[in-house]
Amino acid sequence: MKNKTNLLGLLFLSLFVSNTMNSQKNSKLIKPNVIIFYADDLGWQDVQLNDLDEPCAWDTPNIAKLAKDAINFTNAYSPAPTCAPSRSALLSGLHPAKTGITNVSGGGIPKAQRSEQYINPYFPEGLMPENFTIAEALKMNGYKTGHVGKWHAGAMDIQSSKNQGFDFAHESRGAHQGPKKPDTRLTAFATNDANDPYRLSKEKYFPFTKENPKGISYPTDAVTENALKFITESKEEPFFLYLAHWMVHYPIHSKNRALLDYYCDKLGVELPEVDAEWTKEGQNNPYFGAMVTTLDWSLGRVVDLLKKTDDPRNPGKKLYETTYIFFSSDNGGAETRKAEVMSDNAPLDKGKKYSEEGGIRVPMLISGPSIPKEKTKDVLINQLDFYPTILNLTNSKIPSKYSDDLDGLDISDVLLNNESDVKDNKGKPREDLWWHYPYGDDVKNQSAIRSGDYKLYKNFNSGKYVLHRLYKDGKRYDLEEQNDIAAQSPKIVKKLATKLEKYLKDYDAKLPYKSITNVKDPSEKEKLALIPVVATDVYDANSRTVTIQLEKGKSNVIESYALIKISDKPSATGKKKLHTTYIEVPLESSKDKLTYTVNVPKDAHACGVVFIDENRFMVTSKFHELIKAPKKKKKGKKKSKKKNKK
Repeated sequence: MKNKTNLLGLLFLSLFVSNTMNSQKNSKLIKPNVIIFYADDLGWQDVQLNDLDEPCAWDTPNIAKLAKDAINFTNAYSPAPTCAPSRSALLSGLHPAKTGITNVSGGGIPKAQRSEQYINPYFPEGLMPENFTIAEALKMNGYKTGHVGKWHAGAMDIQSSKNQGFDFAHESRGAHQGPKKPDTRLTAFATNDANDPYRLSKEKYFPFTKENPKGISYPTDAVTENALKFITESKEEPFFLYLAHWMVHYPIHSKNRALLDYYCDKLGVELPEVDAEWTKEGQNNPYFGAMVTTLDWSLGRVVDLLKKTDDPRNPGKKLYETTYIFFSSDNGGAETRKAEVMSDNAPLDKGKKYSEEGGIRVPMLISGPSIPKEKTKDVLINQLDFYPTILNLTNSKIPSKYSDDLDGLDISDVLLNNESDVKDNKGKPREDLWWHYPYGDDVKNQSAIRSGDYKLYKNFNSGKYVLHRLYKDGKRYDLEEQNDIAAQSPKIVKKLATKLEKYLKDYDAKLPYKSITNVKDPSEKEKLALIPVVATDVYDANSRTVTIQLEKGKSNVIESYALIKISDKPSATGKKKLHTTYIEVPLESSKDKLTYTVNVPKDAHACGVVFIDENRFMVTSKFHELIKAPKKKKKGKKKSKKKNKK
């Protein structure tokens, strides 16, 4: 686990300094290239790989083609049911509960929402200098590293991809950029105009129809083009490309009118004359279908370049023969947003933001040198496994303080030696995977563990356990997770609950807090009289120390920490947008747990303290503003100067 005191010193030493780690000289070993092609919100049933019950409505010919050269993992999972936690976990190799990044849009002060009884726990916004990414690891071993597409692992300068080990970065939305008013998704289509930033391609691609026997054109996509650029410019040395697409995330639209028309015809639907939310259930949204096929087209462009490009480091071979490709998605499919129906994860239950199968089970293909072709494996795999596996496949070495802390397992033997089990470094087969998502309503707010055929959930609002049996005797049993068998299987519940509770404790997983303003249960209201009360709260500017004294005779404090607000360094011109975030810092406390102090770094903008009592009620101190934020100028109409009357 990380040392937060050391982290604070490290953070402020490196806050405004770029990562200066230099690559070691290229090894004489001929190292393979690595590409992680990471989709956004692409569900397990959104591709033509894992068709169950009914075939996928979306066409993904390039994904299907890659599967013929790869292993398709049918029991593959993302580290979390939402974007930022999964991306941070994939990059750092650390479970979301360990980094604390368990949801999106972190780095804020925990607050009660409306009439909700529970408060989301604090969680960081993204990766910090203490995190040693896979890009840093490979760069240390002589790799050229590139990131294209979505980052979403921290907005501050110290959290940027360039400061997390990437030599090259291009992070625009590309063709995913939504239409700007007054345009709508019915008017903002790409054209052949030379001045159109999304100009249609001269080359023709899938689909091939009677109307378009030679195929259709696709809008220029900066994400794809920059991925191709990086590969072309980096082929002289081993390269690592993290291609993180914005598709198929909301907004749901397509700049490709021909592809949109194709899906309307295929689905037998009419495109409305007025842009409105698509509400027909199932896989029936032509906008979404066009996005999936555009994502597939992007993968095809990358693979085609690899297949036609000679590898200068391996005479006689193409880059495709010397490159490992990891294809997957950051979480399960997003089925709906407001009234818009995007797709359908059936037979899997629920979708994005849920720990049920629809929210975390994802498509996954892995191809490359010595990996068998057109194989399917049902072994349990998590994207946390990518980091240690890539280290082994590339013969890369990193300091043990980082490698020993990785939470995934090396799956090289499954990939290369046809092993049926994923094993740890002691040879013990993997037994389970687990997820932690302490946010949202009474259904979402839970942790889960998958162990063999079974999956157990612990709901944090009710404290209850739910148990499903997904498979039985190697066959599908209750993959839909419709039958709770917890009452009939107390021994299994106890066994898995014990495992899950140990994970939560060992990883110091943060749990929801109780709001002191929205208490409804009468028995809970009685405990409010005992919540911790701040007697004194003093900031000493000379020592830069905050000291808080609590009243005696109140409930015990079981958790406490300071939240310190930090910011980017202002640019010389002052025009650059300054990103800020709160970071968690440990407190010094007296033996009687009544006095708490924290030393505040010089560049901190604000500081406050959070207390959690034994009943899990949250109390916050006042937040001391140490550096006042500049006031925003009010926008208004300029007054016209009156002409002087002569």
